[in-house]
Amino acid sequence: MSASITTAPDPLDGAFSAAWLTSQQFPPVQYVVPGIIPEGLTMLVAPPKVGKSWLVLGIAAACAEGGKVLGTIKVDQRPVLYLALEDGPRRLQSRTEKIGVTTGSPNMMFMTTLVAPVLVTVKAFLDRHAHDQPLVILDTLGKVRGTYGGNDAYGNDYSQMSALKDLVDDVPGSSLIVVHHTNKGEKSDFLDSVSGTQGLAGAADSILVIKRDRNNTDATLHVTSRDAVEGQYAVTLTDGVWTLDGDGLQVASERAALRVITGGVGDGMAELVEAVARFPEGIKPKDLATILHMDDGTVRRYLRRALEAGRISSPKRGLYTPVTTVTSVTLLDEHRPKVTHETEVTQVPEGTTDA
Repeated sequence: MSASITTAPDPLDGAFSAAWLTSQQFPPVQYVVPGIIPEGLTMLVAPPKVGKSWLVLGIAAACAEGGKVLGTIKVDQRPVLYLALEDGPRRLQSRTEKIGVTTGSPNMMFMTTLVAPVLVTVKAFLDRHAHDQPLVILDTLGKVRGTYGGNDAYGNDYSQMSALKDLVDDVPGSSLIVVHHTNKGEKSDFLDSVSGTQGLAGAADSILVIKRDRNNTDATLHVTSRDAVEGQYAVTLTDGVWTLDGDGLQVASERAALRVITGGVGDGMAELVEAVARFPEGIKPKDLATILHMDDGTVRRYLRRALEAGRISSPKRGLYTPVTTVTSVTLLDEHRPKVTHETEVTQVPEGTTDA
């Protein structure tokens, strides 16, 4: 009897040609929140007490009912499991009432404690609602992450997030939003603000970061994603309710840029920059003086300072236009230190759903 011979698989067995790839028809990406949160694994990151839980609660309620997220963006109805691991039923009831949910949707389920490991819990819900584009919200990652004392912290973080990502990848159209905290301190790149190693951010499909000053209702939502358009949007938190600043993502993007451009200046300068922003084709000093009820000398002084700081542009002599990309805005208010903010404003392309 001859011994059987085992042949090793060809290491290129999984390769496919460009011709095959270009001939395929894949289903379109499904969105939880059109233009902002696509299917897959999303991380929502912000410092403590900034309003992360309020935002995901609003998203959960809108998705369960087929309502509007941020007061503007219409979303499809889907089953939702909200793992509110930092809250209890009493607080959840109070919060849902505060955001206007008086009659609970049967599509929305809560858990405040886990009776099984988080991976088992998430998988059970996704599998049970596999044909309905289910959404799971994990609030927060820190409640299930545990501690790690090994040498490969990046690999550990990446493995943890990859395990969560595999769950939603196995159920097309499903989504998992993981709420997490930011690192301490200001970061030039908002992705660097994700607490932990870059392994957490690296495994996620999309990352949302909220930046809001204490005791201020205005905030900026930064978005980067493999599938959604990268951008930043002006949002507002009022009594637990998050709303988009504008009637769509395009307007909210423009207003987020305007907040950067007018940051750190006096009321007069801010008013002038905002006025220029309303005239993309350009406006002359005398017309600004009329609109703002300022004398010509004051307007020209503000224009000169705004131009030097990069807050406005001047394509030709005597004509001033808004800037669409803010690369180096310098605060020239004589009562404040000189500070430079760097940010890119990405316009939402035509055809993006934002209503």
